[in-house]
Amino acid sequence: MTFDLVGLPALSRSAIDRCEPLRGDEEKLAALWPKARMIVVDTRGRTLVADRGTRLADRPATEFGDQPPVNAVLLGEQDGVAYFAVLMPAEAGEQVPASRAWGPPELTDEPQWLDLRQAGATLDDMSAGLFTTAAALFQWHRLGKYCAKCGARTVLEKSGWISVCSGCEREEYPRTDAAVICLVHDGADQVLVARGPEWPEGRFSVLAGFVEAGESLEACVAREILEEVGISVRDIRYLGSQPWPFPRSLMIGFEAVADPAEPLRLAEGEIAEAKWVSRADVRRAIEVPGSVDGLGLAGGASIAFRMLQSWSQSA
Repeated sequence: MTFDLVGLPALSRSAIDRCEPLRGDEEKLAALWPKARMIVVDTRGRTLVADRGTRLADRPATEFGDQPPVNAVLLGEQDGVAYFAVLMPAEAGEQVPASRAWGPPELTDEPQWLDLRQAGATLDDMSAGLFTTAAALFQWHRLGKYCAKCGARTVLEKSGWISVCSGCEREEYPRTDAAVICLVHDGADQVLVARGPEWPEGRFSVLAGFVEAGESLEACVAREILEEVGISVRDIRYLGSQPWPFPRSLMIGFEAVADPAEPLRLAEGEIAEAKWVSRADVRRAIEVPGSVDGLGLAGGASIAFRMLQSWSQSA
């Protein structure tokens, strides 16, 4: 029994023209600036979200000057309005509970500073696409300050979409690392879930791993599952993909079939716990979080959530 995703993963939604030719066109950018909107992202990866988590609380770009600031990135244009983002320092000394990343925020009528994991599932399509792009670009900027060839400092050009080495003039573009994520089921009514050692007890997801050099996606699926839980899979099939800028991954989703009778052998240091669970329990855990003892699932912003949701509804 196979299945398809019931909808796009939360961070794959986008409703804006990315406007690649516009990034280096200073004349057109200047003409768009008076009506442009600015999204502020802090160094904790958060932005201000309004209307109970459904849209970004953007601001008139002109509040930031009479032209785009040097550190502003162009996210795209829609209906004659250009959207930019700028990175600002987070509030000094602010304490953010570590547990916040593992569950949805308590949405209020007041604007809130939320990160992409928290807000990605509730934002409208346009806001989700804008925030995902901004988060990905700022992560790339953070990790690419020096040239990989000669070590000199890099300079950003074309509205933050190209880094140019100040020494050897080497150009680099935003990096994306390919990773597979696979929902393993038995072809009937059981699915395999697991958690890493850094996850809290009772919080589970599906298996994932990075693609190695010279490796196909399907080969990576088979290798990662064998390495992480010690079982072989068959009938590997593509489902969909989602950007995951933590820091710069593209999650490529698959399903595969395995035999629940095959013993699980967990990779030390990578998998703390893995188990087979029923379709009925997954469905209940999604519909009413906390209703199935010991079965909390991946957050709604992740493709893992969409995969589990889709599989649970496929029967």
